[in-house]
Order: sequence, then C-alpha cells, then structure tokens
Amino acid sequence: MSVVIVTGGTFGIGKAITIELAKRGHKVVAFGLDARQHTSIAENGTALVRAEAEKEKLAVDALEADVSQAADVQRIVDFTREKHGRIDALVNNAAIGPLGTILDTSEELWDRVIEVNLKGYYLTCKAVLPHMIAQGGGSIVNVGSGAGWGKPNMFAYATSKGGIFALSAALAYDHFHQHIRVNTVVPGGGGLGTGMSKGRAQTGLQMFTPGGYTGSVSGRTGTPEDIAYTVCFLLSPEADIISGAIFDVGCFAYQGGPIPPRPKVEVS
Repeated sequence: MSVVIVTGGTFGIGKAITIELAKRGHKVVAFGLDARQHTSIAENGTALVRAEAEKEKLAVDALEADVSQAADVQRIVDFTREKHGRIDALVNNAAIGPLGTILDTSEELWDRVIEVNLKGYYLTCKAVLPHMIAQGGGSIVNVGSGAGWGKPNMFAYATSKGGIFALSAALAYDHFHQHIRVNTVVPGGGGLGTGMSKGRAQTGLQMFTPGGYTGSVSGRTGTPEDIAYTVCFLLSPEADIISGAIFDVGCFAYQGGPIPPRPKVEVS
C-alpha cells in the first residue's frame, strides 16, 4: 500500500481520513497543531490519533507541525522519506475558519487564514511533488469547502477555499504528463461534527446552506468518515484516470442549488 501524508490529520475530518487510510493498509504520516486555532475546538489531536492507532495496531505517525511554516513542512517530508523511503500521496486538509465580513477581518487575521488555508497547500505540494515525479507519479487530494463558491459572513475563509479550486486545477494541468493526479473534495451533507463546525456553533452562527437543506440524498447528514471514504477512493488504483475533478460529498446544493423542498406526497 502507499505512503500518505495528511495535513490537519489529527482531528475531525483529517483524523477520520488518517484512520480510514491506515485501516485500509496505507502508511500514514499525519500532522497538525495541538493548540486551539481560530473558531475551532480542536486540540491535543496528536495524542488522540496515536492512542487510536496504537489500539487498532495501525501504521500511523502523528506529529505536531504548522502547515504554514516551510521548515515544519520540510521536516514532515524528510521524516516520511527517512522512515518509509517514498511519498505516494498527499491529503491537504489543514484549515482555519474564522467568521466575519471584510469589515470584521483584521489584516493579521486575513494573513493567517491565507497562510494556513492556501499557502499551506502550496508549501506541501511544492515539497512532495519532486519526490512523486521522481517515482513516476502520485496523487494529491485537496479538501475544499462549499464556502469556496461563496458564503455569507465567511469572507477570509471563503476566499481561501475558492483559491483551492484554482490551485488544484492548475496543479492537475501542470503535472498531467508526470502522472500526478490532483483532485478536490468538498465536505457536505451537514452535521459533520468537526472541530471547526463545533467551534462555529458555539458562536451561535446559523450556517448558510442553499435551499436550507443540510442533509444528503441518503436522508442522513454527512460524517467525517464519508469524506474519508471518498479520499480513499481517489487515492486508490480505481481512480487512476481521475484528475482535475471536484467531488462534492453529500450536498451538491453548494454548487448553486437549491435543493427543492420535500414534496407533501412522496413520489412512488
């Protein structure tokens, strides 16, 4: 199985991705910050992942590092190469999601959001690509957001996530002939229960969803594991020809919607 680096891989969606990949036999190096970040309750994630991996006897290394710092990113890449000898895949999940309009967003906060949510993806991709190219190919999955198509009161976050769509497409074009697959996954379906979403909920914010629908076609809300299953597929041989795609997992209303209201009489 492959060797995978997961950023923001120690809590919420990232933790689910880390654990599910490891359960399927991949060797995973996950990293994140243990201290709480803007509008999130996520903390002490490395210890939680280590404990679960040890209990399940999974091949996971959980490290603390800041995705916005080039030296930290290089340390993770060097660790992975030294331990496993290669890097087959990268999952970019690390993000912070403060609320506010442009008038509420200080320059300092704006810079931090862009550093983590956009520059972090740049740093990790730039660090792993030479190794993937030398190996003859690889796969990158970037975790986006419905906010990337625009949402109210999420100015900096939405801007950064919109940039992920362009970053992913540009990478897919530039490295097509080097057999590097680059795809984007958009968490949807509501109720994901991430550190970020729980932190926002504590502010009393009612999250905006086109059409007011927060479920999925299955009739249930999404989970972090649903996102993990999609990431696992995109890193698998079964997705060998897929690149430059956006997978909206659970609630395609984010792409423009709206989801129509449930009919009073069910259609048979």
